[in-house]
Amino acid sequence: MSEPYDSRFTLPSIDDAPSTEAGVILMGLDAERLLAGVGLARLADEPALVALAVDQARHDALDLGTEALVEAGILRWRAVRPLIEAGPEMTSAGSLRREWDHATARVTATVTGLGPASVSCLAACWLRREDVDQFAEQGRAPEQGSAQDVLSRVFAD
Repeated sequence: MSEPYDSRFTLPSIDDAPSTEAGVILMGLDAERLLAGVGLARLADEPALVALAVDQARHDALDLGTEALVEAGILRWRAVRPLIEAGPEMTSAGSLRREWDHATARVTATVTGLGPASVSCLAACWLRREDVDQFAEQGRAPEQGSAQDVLSRVFAD
């Protein structure tokens, strides 16, 4: 008798979008890197935020180190997680690639104005929400608007 087949680790279909494979890779990152990605994606998705961040960096008012990106990601995750959670229920797909498709559809349906980087990072966070939530609880993002939270001015919704 053959060994049980685990559909989560199948090779990609030639019809799958490249973003699906990028999503599979993102799902393998730890919570800290996922949240840093959320922080950076928020900036990269919006040209006006990029211009503002460049201006603040020029005046030494913006730190784009990993810790600052993680803090920005935590703030963003806390803001959008309830929206994603309130989204349409989707059945479990049984495959990482189908789960990815469902997660990106859910994020796109529930959070408006996202670029592709934010959709991908938030979908990965949604699929890994237990780890991400635990990390976000342990990580202490500064209060929004505090002197330490320069990024809240850049990433404000």
